[in-house]
Parts: sequence; C-alpha cells; structure tokens
Amino acid sequence: MAEDVQQGAGSPLNFGGQQVPPQLGSMIKWGLVILGLILVFVLLSFLRSVYTNLLWFDALDFRSVYVKVLTTRVLLFVIGALVLVVPFGVSIYIAGRLSKGTVTMGLPAEALGFLKKAILWGSVAVVLAVSIVFGTLLAMHWELMLRFANSVPFNTVDPVFDKDLSFYMFKLPAYAYLQGWALGAAIVILVGTLALYYVNFNLRGVPIELTQGLKVHISIIGAIIMFIMGWGHWLDRWELVLSGAGAIFGAAYTDVHARSPALLILTIIAAASGVLMLVSAYLRGLRLFLGALILWIALFVILIVAWPRVMQQFSVTPNEFAKESQYIDRNIQFTREGFALTRIEEVFFPTDTEVTADLIEQNPLTINNIRLWDPRPLSDVYRQIQLIRPYYDFKEADVDRYTLDGEYRQVLLAAREVAPERLEPETQTWVNTKLIYTHGIGLAMSPVTDFTPEGRPEFFAKDIPANGVIPIHGESATGDPEILVANPRIYYGENTLDYVIVNTNTDELDYQTEESGLVRTKYFGDGGVRIGSFLRRVAYSWEFGDINISISGELTDDSRIQYHRAVQERIETVAPFLLLDADPYIVATESHLIWVQDAYTISDRYPYSDPTVESLETNFNYIRNSVKITVDAYDGTLGFYVWDESDPIIKVYSKMFPGLFLSKSDMPEFLQTHVRYPQDFFTHQAEKYNKYHMRESQNFYNNEDLWAFPNEKFGQTDTLRVVEPYYVIMKLPGEEQEEFMQLLPYTPNQRQNLIGWLAARSDGENYGKLMAFNFPKDRQVDGPEQVEARIDNDQDISAWFTLRCSEGSTCIRGNLLVIPVGDAILYAEPVYIQAEGVKFPELKRVILATGDKVVMEDSLALALKSLVGFTAPTVVTSDDDLLSEGGQAAVPASKAETEIDTLSDVINVLKENLSSLEEAFERLKALMIGGE
Repeated sequence: MAEDVQQGAGSPLNFGGQQVPPQLGSMIKWGLVILGLILVFVLLSFLRSVYTNLLWFDALDFRSVYVKVLTTRVLLFVIGALVLVVPFGVSIYIAGRLSKGTVTMGLPAEALGFLKKAILWGSVAVVLAVSIVFGTLLAMHWELMLRFANSVPFNTVDPVFDKDLSFYMFKLPAYAYLQGWALGAAIVILVGTLALYYVNFNLRGVPIELTQGLKVHISIIGAIIMFIMGWGHWLDRWELVLSGAGAIFGAAYTDVHARSPALLILTIIAAASGVLMLVSAYLRGLRLFLGALILWIALFVILIVAWPRVMQQFSVTPNEFAKESQYIDRNIQFTREGFALTRIEEVFFPTDTEVTADLIEQNPLTINNIRLWDPRPLSDVYRQIQLIRPYYDFKEADVDRYTLDGEYRQVLLAAREVAPERLEPETQTWVNTKLIYTHGIGLAMSPVTDFTPEGRPEFFAKDIPANGVIPIHGESATGDPEILVANPRIYYGENTLDYVIVNTNTDELDYQTEESGLVRTKYFGDGGVRIGSFLRRVAYSWEFGDINISISGELTDDSRIQYHRAVQERIETVAPFLLLDADPYIVATESHLIWVQDAYTISDRYPYSDPTVESLETNFNYIRNSVKITVDAYDGTLGFYVWDESDPIIKVYSKMFPGLFLSKSDMPEFLQTHVRYPQDFFTHQAEKYNKYHMRESQNFYNNEDLWAFPNEKFGQTDTLRVVEPYYVIMKLPGEEQEEFMQLLPYTPNQRQNLIGWLAARSDGENYGKLMAFNFPKDRQVDGPEQVEARIDNDQDISAWFTLRCSEGSTCIRGNLLVIPVGDAILYAEPVYIQAEGVKFPELKRVILATGDKVVMEDSLALALKSLVGFTAPTVVTSDDDLLSEGGQAAVPASKAETEIDTLSDVINVLKENLSSLEEAFERLKALMIGGE
C-alpha cells in the first residue's frame, strides 16, 4: 500500500517516502485542496437538493413519491459502483503486479519512486471515478428498473416467441440496458488494464511484452466480453419483434427465417469463443484467443450481414407479398391495438341529404355552436381589450363547454395571468417581481359563434369586477350569474415561470379597477413551502441563486415560497414518466379556477406496432390517455386520476407509486363534466387511421385506400395548411341529443374530395368512444381545399377581398370547419380584418357553403338566410319582452324577416356598386398605364 502524504511545517512535500520538488509539491497541495473543496461542494449541493425537494414534495403530500425515486437511485448507484469497482480494482491490481520489473530509465531514484506512487494513486483515482460514472449511469435508469420490478401482464402473447407482451414492454428493456452496461464496463476494464500495462512497461524503458501473465489476464477479460456479447445476441432475437428492416415494422420474413436463427447460432459461437479464450488462458498462449475472436467476427459477417441480405434479395423481394402477408397482418393488428384504433366504430354516412331550412331548424344546438372565433385571433383580441393592466397576459384561448341560460354552449376562454416581465424594466425589481406581482386574476370567456357589429366577441365573462369575484353570465345577462367564481386568483398557470414569495410584510397586488383603485391582499392558502426558518432561507437562496431570500426583512415565519408554478413543469416534476398533452385548459368552478391536463403513457416497445416519431427525443408505438391531472390555480394542489384502468402501463406506475394515483370516480362531478377527449391523442390516432383503417393485407400492401388529412387556407396568405382536429357541439346520426366532440375530416390520398370523418366523443358515458363515418365511394363530396377554391372563384366574395384586403389592412381567413348536420355537410369559415401593425382582428364576415352554393354575409343568421332561406324562429313572451328560443332579446319573426330582406336588398345593391367600382378602377389603371 502507498504511504500517506506527509507535509511538515516548512518542509518539502514527501510522497510515499520520496521527496517531491518544491514547485511540483506546491501544485499537488493546491490540487488536493481544490479537489477537496469540489467534493465538499458537490456533497453539500446534493444534500441541499434533497432537502428542498423533500420540502416541496411534502407540501404536496407526495413525499413518498420522491423518497421512492431517491432511494431507488441511491441503491442503483451503490450497486453499479460496487459491481464495477471490484473487478476493475482487481484487474488493475493484477496488471500492476504482472508488469513490475527493473526500471532501466535513466531517472533519479527519487523521481522514479514518485512516478510509481503517482501511477498507483492515479490508477485508484481512475477506478473510483469510472465506478462513480457507471453507478450514475445505472441510477439514471431508475424508472426502467422500477418498471421491471413492478411489471404486470398484458394478457396478449406475441405470435413468434410466444411471450406475453409485458416481457417486451417491461423486462426486455431492462435486460438490454444491463447487457449494454455490462459490456461497456468490461470494455473499460480491458482498456484501463492495457493502459496500465503500457505505462508500466514504458516506465521500465522496454516495449510491451506478451508475458505469460499478460496473456492469461487478457484472455480472461476477453472471455468475459464474449460471454456478454453472447448474452446480447440472445436478447437480440427477442428484439426482432421491433425490427424495422422488413416491409413492415416488426418481425418480418427475413427476421424470422434468417436473423433469428443467425442470432441463435451466433449466441452459441460467442459462448464457444469465450470458452476457447479461457482454454487459451489455461494454455498460456494466444492462438486459441485469436482464433476464437476471428471465428466470431467471420460468422458475424456471414450470419448477420450476408445471410439476411441474400435471403431478402433473392427470396423475399421477388415474392414480397406472398412472403410477408402474415407479417403484414400482424403489423396491422398490433398497430391498431397499440394506438387504440380497435375502439373505432365504423358507420356509413350517406351524405344524400341537402342542407335545408328544415334541417337547420332540427339541429339548433349544432348551428348555435358553429365556431366562428378561432383560438388564435380571439386570443389576440383578448390581449387588446381584456388585459386591463399591462402586467397581465393571456395564453392561447382554450375550447370547452358550459350550460348557460339552460343552453349547452361551446365557449373559448383564457386565464388572465400575471406577467411581471411586461413591466417597465426600471420597475422589475426583486420586491415587485417576487413579492407584489404574484398572481393573475380571472378570465375572459366568449361563445364561439357570437360577435358584435364591430367584429368583437360577445362575452360570458370579462373585466375585473370591483369585488374581485368573477361572474359568468349567459347571453341574456339577466338575473344571477350562472357561475360565480368566488376566488379567481391564479398563482399557478401557464405563464407562471418564476418563483414568488407570499405572506410577507409586503402586501400583494390583487387587482385594480376604475371604481376601487388599487386593491392589495395577502395569500390565505396552503400553496408553497414555508421558509420561516433560517436554514430553509439559506437552502432556497442557494437553490435559486438569490441572496435576497436570506437577507430580506420582508419575510416572516408564515412566508411561503411558491415555485414549479407552471402547470406542465409542476406535473413533470412529480411524474416525469408521463407524456403531457400540449394544451392544458382552465375550468371555472363556483369556488376557484382549476387547470386540467391530459397525460399519456407511451412506449416504443410494443411488438409489431408501427411507431410515430413526435420529436428527436420522443417516438412511440403504444399510447393511452390514461391519466387526467388537475392543478388548483390558487394553491397548486395536484390530482392524478386514472382514466384508462385497462392500460397495463398505468397499472405498473400505480404499483410503483401507491399514493400517487386516484380513481376517476374520485374526481369531483363538476370537473368530470369538463373532461374532454385530448387533441394530441386524437391527432396521433387519426394519423395512424389514415393507413390502418385498411385491415386486409393485400389492400394494405398495395396502399389501395390510403387516406390523408385535407388542406385549408388559413391566415393572411394563400398558403395551404393541414386541417387540425376541432371541437364541435353536434348531434351524431341516430342520436337524440347534441354532444361535445372532436372531429377531423379525411380525403383520399392525393385527392381533394372528402371520404369520411372521425369523431371522438367527450360527454358522460360516451367519453372515449370513437366513430368513423365513411362516405359513399361513388359520390363526390367536396373537401376543404375544393370549398376554398369555390370561395376564391366566387366573384362577389373575390371582389370583397380585393377591396377590403388592401394596403393598410389585411384579411385573415379562419379555420374552414366541416360540420355534419343530420345526414348533410355544412362548411363554415370566418373572415377577420386586421389593421397593419396591430394584432387586433375583427370578425367581419361569415362564409357558409354546401355542395352547390357558397355565400358570405355579415353574420351567421344572414348567411343561413342567404344559403337556405332559414330565419331563426322567435317566441313572444310579452309585449315588452321579446325573447328568442335561446333566451336572447329578439324581434318578432315577421319584423326580423322584413329587416333581413331589406338588408339583403341593400347588400345586393352594394355588391353591384362594388362590381362597377372595380371595373372603374381597372379602366382608370389602364388609362394611367396608357398615359405613361
């Protein structure tokens, strides 16, 4: 063993009994001091992180989740470090002993002694450092190991290896990682051992010699590597169910008949090569070692590279469908199961009915909920007229539904969140951004259909009332509000990106109105972590790199620090293993506001299922919307509700973290009425359904009935973009009541006519039911792109766009919605006008279309009148109060018809005048050109 490093006061540094030159000794001393400080800092930083995380998880009552993850990671780190440090240390020790000899280099004895000790301690440091690295790598895969330990069966067997799918989803990934980890460790041991041999031989001043001891040593390590390689080949056989080398994803003909037997043979060869290497070690020679290695390399090239290519080229490719048909069937079956396409009910939709006034009258809720306001333009409007103060902001509006005035209405709503970054730079002080501007308040809510004559949205909820309580009224705006949000404050949201401290000596800004002026408040909830003690303040000062937390006199014993306030960041901190939908949405209740976030369990290990690549980091071939998560906007409380109890992956996570998940029956009823089928999930399913609606392998192989998403014009240019899924309230064919659902139309691939549409239902017991409505293949039904072309070709509409969308203003075409009404199809598209330089769109026109007619009018009612002659019926309740069926103030039907007819005549005259004006402009332009 090495002697201790000794340092006497004023004496030179001694290392292992050898005196070190003063300059080098000084460098060593300072190096040790710096290394010690770094180790202390790393340890204290780790302890600080553990301490603050325990406080945060404890405040949410999820301490057990963090403790489970922490203990698993620590245990894996210790196991990984020990598993590597022992064989690596033994190998280094043996290499040091076997490479000793007489030093022939012409160096002083003192320097040689120092070099020997430096090599020894350097070797120890390398062994420890590498062990820490490999321990950390193993600890990073805590989720993989916990899934392995808590696996549950799928009760579905794969047809090639006859194993339950849980083996491929939970166990094989752990085996594969451990094999790769072990192989990497063995290679590092080999490289480190050879490096020490090289250094010691060079220290002796002689070239490296293949001594008997070195041959035995390297042969043993080589044999271990070959055994690990053989284990890898054995595992690779099972990985073939995830192969992408054939005509389809999954084990194809060549995989089953060439690669699988080749891997089995190679497993035997690798094991035999390992045995031969051990024999070589026993015989103290290298012939068998080299022979075994060459044998394995040669057979690897022949069996893994050449054989499959030859079979694919000369046997499979000339007869591909005949060879691959059964594997194509498996791919279809498992892809449909992986993306839950088996839940889709296929229904024939005749499309043999014209849109008529009677049909419109029979579907009032569908018509009254045609979405004319798109989320993006409406969000811009909210930012212009509903921010109230410059330190608020709106994210994009969300779609939901509420029952207001006794009517089921689709709405768009957005939360008014605090945005201290919008303050003037000189006012963005620590006190302002951390203690005063702590929360947003309230929301804006509008019906998706209604707009004012000025082109602005009508409101169900708006502004900030003087008492800070947000009322949500129906369109009649009479009597008591439908919903009274008693506490509309938003401490946790989509824009809450930084930490704040509440319950301090500084009162928070609550809201400001014209009537009451500036209103201040103190936080009265349980959100956040108490930081009354000095230790906690110091810990969080370090956590956020902010000394003000420790030294500010504004903090009290009751002060709380709130962080991880962004909805998705908060959820991912607790459950990083869930994939989150891109759009959390806010729900207004009578007590407060609650965010709802959809979450998915995913895997890229589902056999035979064709994968979807969402990003460079995320790809999957199995997905379920297994969890609905709620985040209280006031105190940040989290609720994880299992929504798909049949999903084996969520069962595994429930076993891993018993206190985390709740049953969906535990979700409050008022929240269950706002649960919706998530858009990302629906989009992924719809993308797969483009191809995997075909179930017959011959049609699938030939792509005979491939579908695609249609295109639409959107925004200020003529650029086409893919239609996105959209929410509607409508009555499905054969149903008696309208429902809130999500729709997406389909077109045949490389064609523009509609072939059908997919619907995902969201209400009550029908939640999660998917229905595919297939159109007759012998009938032409216009798709969105064709309707857009018909709109462009309409002379009156084209003239209006030419005159209105000139310099100084731009026209924005909204989403073209394909809306089934009864057995007919109605198309609707809003048109906005926006001044240049200001994002303040105004909804000015409504375009409606059927299979043979296109109209554009100032409102939905006028458009319906022009399209099919429909006039909304009215009910006269008294001489003084005339109410429509929806409860809105209205005029008698006869008077309304008279006014509409008069207005239609005026509009027709204007259209004629506009056409004349356009002709005059053309003549004037020609004269000017001629004059030039």
